Amino acid sequence: QVQLVESGGGLVQAGGSLRLSCTASGSIFGYAMGWYRQAPGKQRELVATITTGGGTNYADSVKGRFTISRDNAKNTVYLQMNSLKPEDTAVYYCNAARSSWPVGDYWGKGTLVTVSS
Repeated sequence: QVQLVESGGGLVQAGGSLRLSCTASGSIFGYAMGWYRQAPGKQRELVATITTGGGTNYADSVKGRFTISRDNAKNTVYLQMNSLKPEDTAVYYCNAARSSWPVGDYWGKGTLVTVSS
């Protein structure tokens, strides 16, 4: 129902920055948005979330370095990643979820971020 497309991934040096974008096929109003990542051999983990009201939450490993934001008018959520580390290397996935009707849990196909040392 809701299609999410990530963009902005790529190869960067440690200490560099990237901004990921996730654009939805429809309105994201009413959805909590999040970024998750999965490194090789690891389980998918939460990176950051942003509520419909703009409240944010971050994994301890990225606090102070990453910033999640949303632009409802553009149906887009962003993840600004600064001071990147090699351990940030992963496929990053966008998520949209809502617990109220209509309930939904949607995922993008991911974008690869590679941080070289």
